[in-house]
Amino acid sequence: MQTVLSSNPVITSDRVTGTDVFNPAGDSLGTIDYLVIDKRTGRIRYAVMEFGGILGMGADRYPLPWSMLRYDVDKAGYVVPLEKEQLGDAPRHPIDARPSYDEAYSRAVHEHYGAPWA
Repeated sequence: MQTVLSSNPVITSDRVTGTDVFNPAGDSLGTIDYLVIDKRTGRIRYAVMEFGGILGMGADRYPLPWSMLRYDVDKAGYVVPLEKEQLGDAPRHPIDARPSYDEAYSRAVHEHYGAPWA
């Protein structure tokens, strides 16, 4: 797998929403539903991925620490170092609910994935 950055170092949020997410083996894990942005720093904390269900029905939302995602030009999507099985006990919420994304929740998400909390 060759992961490279596009020549443009920025992307607009409307182009991130709906982008596919893959594991390193190339298996589709889901798509980006929305981003969670820290209001104070302006940094993206999470890409919230839709996973599961059939035709969007019964799918849950999984916050993935933004630092875990790498854009792969060849896949035209993001790659995360996860397997589908790892999402079984991952933090998630249904489509009609949103967590507070407060500091305690954020720390728990980062700890689950072993991602650094900044």
